[in-house]
Order: sequence, then structure tokens, then C-alpha cells
Amino acid sequence: MQTIIACVITAVVALAIGIPAGIQWRKNVAEKEISSAEEEAKRIINEAIKGAEAKKREALVEAKEGILQARNEYEREVKERRADLQKQERRLQQKEENLDRKTENMEKKEENLQNKLTELENAREEVAVVKKTQMEVLERISGFTAEEAKAYLIHQIEDDVTHEAAMKVKEIETRYKEEADTKAKEILSLAIQRCAADHVAEATVSVVPLPNDEMKGRIIGREGRNIRTLETLTGVDLIIDDTPEAITVSCFDPVRREIARIALEKLIQDGRIHPARIEEMVEKAKREVDATIKAEGERAVFETNVHGLHPELIKLLGRMKYRTSYGQNVLNHSIEVAHLSGLLAAEIGANVAEAKRAGLLHDLGKSIDHEVEGSHVQIGVELARKYRENENVVHAIEAHHNDVEPRTIVACLVQAADAISAARPGARRENLENYIKRLEKLEEVTSSFPGVEKSFAIQAGREVRIMVKPDQVSEDQMVLLARDIAKKIEDELEYPGQIKVNMIRETKVVEYAK
Repeated sequence: MQTIIACVITAVVALAIGIPAGIQWRKNVAEKEISSAEEEAKRIINEAIKGAEAKKREALVEAKEGILQARNEYEREVKERRADLQKQERRLQQKEENLDRKTENMEKKEENLQNKLTELENAREEVAVVKKTQMEVLERISGFTAEEAKAYLIHQIEDDVTHEAAMKVKEIETRYKEEADTKAKEILSLAIQRCAADHVAEATVSVVPLPNDEMKGRIIGREGRNIRTLETLTGVDLIIDDTPEAITVSCFDPVRREIARIALEKLIQDGRIHPARIEEMVEKAKREVDATIKAEGERAVFETNVHGLHPELIKLLGRMKYRTSYGQNVLNHSIEVAHLSGLLAAEIGANVAEAKRAGLLHDLGKSIDHEVEGSHVQIGVELARKYRENENVVHAIEAHHNDVEPRTIVACLVQAADAISAARPGARRENLENYIKRLEKLEEVTSSFPGVEKSFAIQAGREVRIMVKPDQVSEDQMVLLARDIAKKIEDELEYPGQIKVNMIRETKVVEYAK
């Protein structure tokens, strides 16, 4: 127990002694920590002051460098601007110098120009004096004053103009006379085509050969009854004359003439000649001719490839086999016109089928123009309308001889094809001797001009080709020469249509390489 109390007392004493000692120790430690903290704070403050001064110095250095760099750039820009200003000053100075020189040149030119103007005025005055002198000399030589000479020239010009006007009037009168002659010829041809005048002997008569002259008496018959029967049934005239072993059948209607010829040949071949037999043979001949007419019409339609024609129109086409115009077979002419019209239409892009149809039917009226009053154009128009042909085809028929003005392309094409078919060499009868003489005369006229080397009549006399000598006739002279030749041909020759003067000038150079 005492021990415990002694321990407690010891502890209390120790605690009493230890607490003030601990407090004193802790105080000492705190003072030391405060002293070290103050020193640390002073150190940090000193370091901060040193860092701030260092940064201040750095900032000052950088600011000085920036100021220096800006100053250098400014000085450089100032130098560049100063150099530019110096260059511009030099250019301005050069321009001023150039302007001064130009001004001096202009002044010199003005001075020269003024001198020249003065010289020109002097020369003009001299020319006026010379002109006046020359006019006085001319007036003295000619015996006219200036006004009188002027009046004389005006009078001459008036005479020339009057002459030219008279020539023009004469030319117009001549042209109208030619047109009047053409119209008169057209009217006459319409009248002539309905009578025998436009047919030559071969076209209006047929000759039937006889085995012997005794057959003439049998054909005449007792008191002429056989020949009268044949003439009455066929409507022809039988001419029995002194021509040995031949009888002539004459009639303006080619179909009736053909029927009579066939019937007469059948009677001669049969040998039995009496009125009843004659009537029988005439009927057979009519049937044969009708069959031939139909076959020829169908042949024409097939050859031209024209479809849809009325059967009566086909028969009328076939009748044209026995019709001729100026020695030209009308059916063959119509077929040729159809082909030409089709070809022309194809070339220009027109209606080929319509052109062929109009070309085939354009002379339709000639098949019955001996039986019906009127021109073949009027008859053809009436027939075409009767059988309900296209109005363009009817118009082409009506206009193919310019009875009316052509209004369609097809009508113009049929006109051209008709002229081509009729005008081609050999299409219509022409005296061979006259034809050759005309060609020879054409070559003779063209060869008579100086400078012409050779001349050839070609295209059946519708063109003359002339070769000129290049060393004597120039290209400009060719125009005048061609005109002179054409004028002489018009004055000295008579010819249908027109003649083309085709002049050729050729220069050849030949050299040999040795």
C-alpha cells in the first residue's frame, strides 16, 4: 500500500515538475518555428523581389528590342518610299523632257505646214493663171466660149441619150412583136392540129399491097358496091389509081384508117369479097383494133407505173398509138413525158407519182380531137374531169401549153418534160438536108470571127462550142466576143428555141525534162 502511495506521489511530483517543463519546451519549439518561418518568409520575399527585378529587366530588354526592330522597319520603309519617290521624279523629269522635245517638233511641223500652205496657195494661183490662159487658148482654137462649149456638150449628151432611148424603145417593140408572133403561131397551131395540115402524107394515108392488079377490080365490085360498102362501114376513102399492086387508104382519123387497112388485108387474104363478107371483116378488124388499143393503153400504164386509171382513160391512151404529131407518135411521146416528169420530180423532191400521171395524160385530148370540137388541151381537161382525175393533174394538162398560168410544180415539170421530149434530136420530122445546112451555117458563122480556132455545133444545133486562141483573145475579150457571136447568130440564122454559145479558152505549156 505504501508502495502504491509512494508511486502515486512520485507520479504526481513528476507530473508537476513535467508539465511546466513541457510547456517551456513547447514554447521554445514554437519560438524556433516562428523564427524559421519568418526567415523563410524573408527568403521567399527576397527571392520574389529578385525574380520580379529579373523579369522587369527582361521586359525592358524585350521592349528595347521591339522598339529597335520597329525603328529599323520604319527606316527601311522610309528608304523604300524615298527610292520610289526618286524614281517617279526621274520619270516625271524624262516625261517633261519628252514633252519639250515633242512640243519643239510640233512647232517645227506647224512651221513647215504653214510654209507648204503658203507654197500651195502660190501654186494654186499659178494654176488658176495657167488655166485661165489655157481656156483662152482653147476658146481661141475651138471658136467656142466656155458657156458655148458646155452647151455643145450638153447637146451631144442629149443626142446620145435620145439615141439610147430610141434603141431601148425599138428593143421593147421588137420583143413585143416576137411575143405577138409566138402567140399567133400558138393560135394557128391549135387550129392546124385539128385538120390535115400538120400531118404529112405518111401520117394520113396507109398503103395496102395487092397480090396483083386484078384484085383492084374485085375490091371495087360490080358497079362499085364493094368499095362503097367498105368506105361506108369504115368512114375512109379508098384511092385506087395507077399505082401498081397497091391501094391507098386515106382518112384523117387514124383509128378508122387502121380498121380499114386490117379489114382490107383480111379480105385480100380470104379472097371472098362481097358486102356481107366486108361487113364481117370490118367487125373483126374493129375488135382487133379495140384489143390493140386496150393492150397499148395497158402497156403505157405498166411502163410508166401509173395505177388507178379509169378503164376509159386507158382506152383513150391506147388510141394515141395511131396518132402522130409532126411525125412523132403521141403515145410514145406521152410515155416519154411521163418518165421525164417523174425523173425531174425525183430530182427536186416533188410528187413523182402525180408528175408521172400528169405527164402520161397531158396529151389525152389528141386521142379524140378529130371527133370533138375544141383544142386537145380543152378536150383533155374535160376528159380528165369526167373520169375524176386529181385537180393537180387536170391543171397540169390545162397548163402544159400555157393556156393558163401554171400554179403547181407538177404543171411546170410537165411543161418542161413536154418541151424536152418534143425538142430532142430526131423526135420530130425535119428535112435532113436543111438540118445539115443549118449546122454547117452555124459553124461557119462562129468560125468567121478573128481569134476563133475551132467551132463545133453540138446537141443537134442547140449549142455551139468555140475554141479561141489564148494568145489573141483575153478572158475579158471572151465576154464581148461571145456576145458578138450570139448577136450574129440571131441576125443571120433561123432556128427553133435558143442556141447556147459555149466559149473555151485554154492555155497549155509543154516542157521536157532531159
